[in-house]
Amino acid sequence: MTGWRLLLTRPADESAALSSVLAESGIFSSCLPLLEIEPIAASDTMRGVIRELDRYCAVIVVSKPAARFGIDLLRQQWPQPPSLKWFTVGAATAQILEDFGLDVSFPVDGDDSEALLDLPVLREAIARPDPRVLIMRGEGGRELLAERLRELGASVEYLELYRRALPQYATTALPDRIEAERLNGLVVSSGQGFEHLHQLAGDAWPRLAQLPLFVPSPRVAELARAAGAQTVVDCRGANATALLTALREQPVPVL
Repeated sequence: MTGWRLLLTRPADESAALSSVLAESGIFSSCLPLLEIEPIAASDTMRGVIRELDRYCAVIVVSKPAARFGIDLLRQQWPQPPSLKWFTVGAATAQILEDFGLDVSFPVDGDDSEALLDLPVLREAIARPDPRVLIMRGEGGRELLAERLRELGASVEYLELYRRALPQYATTALPDRIEAERLNGLVVSSGQGFEHLHQLAGDAWPRLAQLPLFVPSPRVAELARAAGAQTVVDCRGANATALLTALREQPVPVL
């Protein structure tokens, strides 16, 4: 796999951690963060939702920033968090909540909404009269999750804890980086991450769309193909293990 030269686009700290893991497998990577996490100031409404957590049969936390900011609010409102079921899409987010002492379940066979919805313990949690589910997230995203939960008879509310911004870069920063470092693969970790990649690519997108693009889920894969990406690889997960598995199965392009 040492022929891969990847562009990583996660927030800076996550890109640095992933780059370190890739380097252990002999894979070169270059970090150009396309997501900047900005916390939303806690309002009385947000604090009220946290104070009344015991109204919900399940709380779903969809990302590591949501877990961190959610725990900050929990600390302020609950000396001892209420006993309820917590769920995450992936193991890394679950670990943050478990370290805080929460009872967390997550799918082991995929880091996406579909895998979470197939989790028997989640189905059991909402198999009660008038189930209420709280989703902790950033602004926007994971609409499929709420739609499917409503189809299963649950009422769903959101607690939006942060927003994702595109850092300021020069117009040609993305194509210049790819050319200067001879990168032959692109990695995004979310739908919004891909949208920012597409936006920053600008007029260079038709050329960049020819590079293999590694995405975390079928939903993001569909978004990328609709925008013209020619080789989209669904890693079925956003973690390093899922990416490494996909890289082993994908031939290194000859540029």
